[in-house]
Amino acid sequence: MSDTDRLSAVEHVVMLMLENRSFDHMLGFLYTDQGNVSPAGQHFDGLTGRESNPDENGKTVTVRRIEATDPHPYFMPGANPGEGYRPTNAQLFGALDPPSPPVATMQGFVTNFADTLVLRAHQPHPVILPGTVADDIMACFTPETLPVLSTLARGYAVCDRWFSSVPTETLPNRSFACAATSQGHMDDHTHTFTCPSIFGRLSDHGVAWKVYGYNNPPLTSGNFPDIHSASTDHFGLFTDFKSAATAGTLPAFTFLEPSWQATGNSEHPVGDVALGEQLIKEVYRTLLGGPAWNQTLLVLTYDEHGGCYDHVPPPVSSAPPGDGTAGEFGFGFTRFGVRVPTVLVSPLIAPGTVYRAPDSAAPLDHTSILRTLERRWSLPALTARDAAATDLGPVLTLGTPRTDDVLAAVTAPSSAAVNPAAGEVSHLQRVYADLVARQLIPGQEAGPELPMPEKSTPQAYADFIQAHVPAHP
Repeated sequence: MSDTDRLSAVEHVVMLMLENRSFDHMLGFLYTDQGNVSPAGQHFDGLTGRESNPDENGKTVTVRRIEATDPHPYFMPGANPGEGYRPTNAQLFGALDPPSPPVATMQGFVTNFADTLVLRAHQPHPVILPGTVADDIMACFTPETLPVLSTLARGYAVCDRWFSSVPTETLPNRSFACAATSQGHMDDHTHTFTCPSIFGRLSDHGVAWKVYGYNNPPLTSGNFPDIHSASTDHFGLFTDFKSAATAGTLPAFTFLEPSWQATGNSEHPVGDVALGEQLIKEVYRTLLGGPAWNQTLLVLTYDEHGGCYDHVPPPVSSAPPGDGTAGEFGFGFTRFGVRVPTVLVSPLIAPGTVYRAPDSAAPLDHTSILRTLERRWSLPALTARDAAATDLGPVLTLGTPRTDDVLAAVTAPSSAAVNPAAGEVSHLQRVYADLVARQLIPGQEAGPELPMPEKSTPQAYADFIQAHVPAHP
């Protein structure tokens, strides 16, 4: 362990990974009114309010603030933006295929959202908030609109240079977060991977871990062979997490999932961001009230940007790709994905911290969590990617744990509006059902593949999952 940080004092790392929001979209205005300087005097790479994108007619569209008084603020940007490798290229480069060299201008968000809205409008059941226009992709939340996330970011540490691991959608990025590779996969068509994960690595070295789903056993439990084969006592629900935290029995590593329904709290557009705020607050207050708080590091992050606007070009990566192979679409894993919001919370972190990797090191990304676990518990790296990653130890600078509660006077927001996606089966609910049909959730009895639900409704999928997945002890 380095003498410059307090990682050795951490006994519990808790990670909550939410869905599909960019850094600027959620935290870009965090310190704008303070000249983008934190209370600790550190520069913050946020919005000035002058950032812009051209629309399809060449008109300049400037970033704007999402205020709590706006109509339906927590369902912004009003529709699910373009996701995946090629839409991300369109947002970064203005073209579906990257130029050579791949220099991102970050000028294609409005035009890509315009194209996406046309595609969404032609779907059998368009999920678009009435009145949504392409310019809405430039709308970003204010600290007042997201008081929970913003107060934690100000009260502990915000990472203003944390990038998703690959410039594409959810499952490859979640695979990097758990295994430091996506095995070349660059879209969500692949639901399972064949590589070792951090869960198996922890088990191999006698280090305790647990994965909690919100209202169903966790989806992640079916993604990797070494977690699928783990005993069911490694899994639980959010209520079990709260009980363990309250009793001081959390393992070394806890991985939390949100609820995956379209009306759940994952914050996936166009889901209700207010529900995510409520979840974040509940996680924080649960840990704060537990006996192990002084030895806990909470990592709040998002798997990918989901097409939401950000002004910082993702860096070209000098880190190895993770599996030594070229990826789908010819991607060579030489670029990171778009910035995502990441907040680090611990009583060993000074308030007002802006934490980023040194210029000479690999930028922070999802494999930084793996590197932190590996360094803390002396584990070998999973791939060359996490071996080269920057860990989170140096953010822990306080010798004496803090005793304050930064959310003591903060009320999580709520939304009275009806979710426009309320009648839809979410993408990850479909992924979960596929894992259930293939009997890949631990505790299921082996047998022939199950037929998927006949009706494509949220309730039909929920009933299918409930009927075939046993509750874990």
